[in-house]
Amino acid sequence: MALRQPESMSDVVYFTRRVLEPKGRIVAWAFKIDCPKCKKALMGKPVEKGKVRIRATEYVCPACGYSEEKDEHEKKLKVSVEYTCPSCSNESEAEIPYVRKTWQGVKAFIFECGKCGEKIGITKKMKAPKVKKGKAVPVIDDDDD
Repeated sequence: MALRQPESMSDVVYFTRRVLEPKGRIVAWAFKIDCPKCKKALMGKPVEKGKVRIRATEYVCPACGYSEEKDEHEKKLKVSVEYTCPSCSNESEAEIPYVRKTWQGVKAFIFECGKCGEKIGITKKMKAPKVKKGKAVPVIDDDDD
């Protein structure tokens, strides 16, 4: 299934490009959708004085002024993902709902590798998954003592 690539950042609500340790990568995006009322323009966050309101609680059609609540609108969106699995190196694509769920203690878009079935999470920027208690983190000691 060949996913449609965004041509411009103005076409998308969400876009990220990440590297997963040890050998994976993710490119994910969610396209804006057409206005359900007039079908002439793409819904987006409101623009005030030439700037997009970042923490807006609604999406607005620039053509007709129709608005939808953020939660209602985001349920209609899909996240398209191109990835290389960090555990099996499988290169594939996925399409998931635009819903963040808790994954390893952090909110993330979650999908499974099509080959090995490992769950992969796309967290918000700079959020690291939490280490479970009782699981020791390996420490590499290079000292010759």
